[in-house]
Amino acid sequence: MEPKLENLGSSLPVPCVQELAKEPLTAVPPRYVRPDQDPPFISNTTSSPQVPVVDLIRLLSGDSMESELEKFHYACQKWGFFQLINHGVSTSLVEKVKVEIQEFFKLPIEEKKKYCQQAGDLEGYGQAFVVSEEQKLDWADMFHFITLPTHLRKPHLLPNLPLPLRDALEAYSTELRNLAMKILNLMAKALRMEPNDMIELFEEGMQVMRMNYYPPCPQPELVIGLNPHSDATGLTILLQLNEMEGLQIRKDGLWVPVKPHPDAFIVNIGDILEIVSNGIYHSIEHRATVNSSKERLSIATFYNPKLEGDMGPAPSLITPETPALFRRISVTDYLKGYFSRELRGKSYVDVMRIQTGSDKSN
Repeated sequence: MEPKLENLGSSLPVPCVQELAKEPLTAVPPRYVRPDQDPPFISNTTSSPQVPVVDLIRLLSGDSMESELEKFHYACQKWGFFQLINHGVSTSLVEKVKVEIQEFFKLPIEEKKKYCQQAGDLEGYGQAFVVSEEQKLDWADMFHFITLPTHLRKPHLLPNLPLPLRDALEAYSTELRNLAMKILNLMAKALRMEPNDMIELFEEGMQVMRMNYYPPCPQPELVIGLNPHSDATGLTILLQLNEMEGLQIRKDGLWVPVKPHPDAFIVNIGDILEIVSNGIYHSIEHRATVNSSKERLSIATFYNPKLEGDMGPAPSLITPETPALFRRISVTDYLKGYFSRELRGKSYVDVMRIQTGSDKSN
């Protein structure tokens, strides 16, 4: 019999921002006003550095493999983010996913409420990381659910979605699982890790998807779509569903807007990969901003190690000269610890450190 997943955490119920944004608002409700946030645009797209673009075909083909692997390694080390082109996921499937998710968010609120988060559970339609009634809220709605392994799926969520969306996400889930493993195996190669260290951790990994809806806001400079944070996951693969920009990453103290490359996935390193790489790769703080004219939609696919195992720095990267910087912990305990906190910066990966001091590569 397959093991069942105990809940990794919970989030308090909050109002639907998409519905709130339909009202003729002249001012943002106080709970969404964020004086603690940096202004939305600290760096502009024309003058700021751009997230590296990596070509998967070049990474997998003999002649260009070494030079592209160096570029890939640099992106993971110095940026923690890259845009992946020629990724092999069919254009027609990607387009279908985009259309069906946009259709989902057009459903009446009564329909979407069928998928609401249930008491004591993080999965479902609502918000994550809301741990107190006083906490400031993000200007966004999300729908978050486990897709793999299939026995962990909640029967009222993915299996219960409108059929065209369910079919699209089923196919997309399989494709992105295969893509995540290709990327992780290439990371092991670039890191000169023992390949099995990566395979054993991630082969039967847990995949989670989160559909994000950021409505337009009458005072976008006062709110934040998603709080600055680094992802707890191993790997995040983001698909932008419409043309509105909003993702920004913190690079050298500035917020750099990511201009999505057509037909690319935006891929980023999560805290788990920072730990597994023993600090060679870095998870990077990022956030979502909103605008006053149009909604922004995206779907993030998070790939994690299998829940049954432990995680820590890869054994093949630990030597007397490069001792472990992070402690070992069960994957389940790690994720529970992350989801029990408010989403804020990179504070959680620091909990895992064995020693203080700078990482090996800055």
